[in-house]
Amino acid sequence: MTRFLRLSFAACLLSFLLSILTIPSAAKYPSISGECGCAYIPALDKMVYDKNATRRHPMASTTKIMTALVALERTRPSDEVVVSPKAVGIEGSSIYLKAGEHQTMENLLYALLLESANDAAAAIAIHTAGSIEAFADMMNTHAAELELADTHFTNPHGLSDEQHYTTALDLARIAAAAMENETFYKIVSTKQKTITSSDGTISRSLSNHNRLLRSYADCVGVKTGFTKKSGRCLVSAAERNGMLLIAVTLDAPDDWHDHVAMLDYGFSQYEGRVLSDCLDLSFTMPVVGGTSSEITVSARSAPAVVVEQGSPALTMSVELNRFAVAPVRRGDVLGLVRYTQNEKTVATVPLLADHSIEKIQTNETLWDKIKNIWNK
Repeated sequence: MTRFLRLSFAACLLSFLLSILTIPSAAKYPSISGECGCAYIPALDKMVYDKNATRRHPMASTTKIMTALVALERTRPSDEVVVSPKAVGIEGSSIYLKAGEHQTMENLLYALLLESANDAAAAIAIHTAGSIEAFADMMNTHAAELELADTHFTNPHGLSDEQHYTTALDLARIAAAAMENETFYKIVSTKQKTITSSDGTISRSLSNHNRLLRSYADCVGVKTGFTKKSGRCLVSAAERNGMLLIAVTLDAPDDWHDHVAMLDYGFSQYEGRVLSDCLDLSFTMPVVGGTSSEITVSARSAPAVVVEQGSPALTMSVELNRFAVAPVRRGDVLGLVRYTQNEKTVATVPLLADHSIEKIQTNETLWDKIKNIWNK
């Protein structure tokens, strides 16, 4: 009997240990090679990983994220750029632009962000602002607008300068602002691109230096960088279920592995939830004084919210106007869907008129019309 009890106990212990080993565990807080690093969730304006994230440091070609952002806000992708002689022969990475060459702004942005071309950075800056110095002023103005107190630019390419610096957190916020621009998002998520000069005589094949686009699921950007002074710098972004997560390292010898670890950790702590159930909702409401007596309202978009992993389900409630008063235009907001978690609103979705209703002329007063609605 004693031997049987010992065997039973051993079997139970083995079963317990196996069960522990097979339970999936959340990613551990990473230890990274980078001197500075962070993982940042723009939707929450929150860091989920921090290593010297507010320490000033040179950022090499990750500078070009701000270069592209400023150019996209002050020019159009279709703008014709004549390459200035001052943009030719810039040291470092280059696509070997020729003085007088005609390229679209969009082509130069692809060269800037995929091949990290310093000559493209200079051509963009001179076209946009007239000079490198004036463009750097624009970059600093935009940094101030983003309330980045620890960032300063002296050039559009990131070549070393004592007064050219940022922090991991500031750089994450710059990347977050840039990723809101559809053109920027499209470019930095592109693996290969061929660009051709406006006269069709010069063609260049570009390849994105960001290895994570090919190796990390859901990666959508952003930018590499390196100088001897800054070390290896990298900004990456991944998007999952509507949640954008940005990782940054400055002076990181093992940056690719650092970013995988930070991204994995961020997604283990927070998740995106797409609120698609609101798209199934449709309501009919009365209309006062219109060519039709009722109108249908519905949601036309499903937002995504970011919540902690394992947090409670969201509660949905509908708030609808009692009636609408003509004229009603298609797209008018006539109510909303509210999502709450622990009694806190986390998202609202407008309920929009599905079509227009014109106002009709009548001798009834508005008050008479409203009374008729309430008496129905």
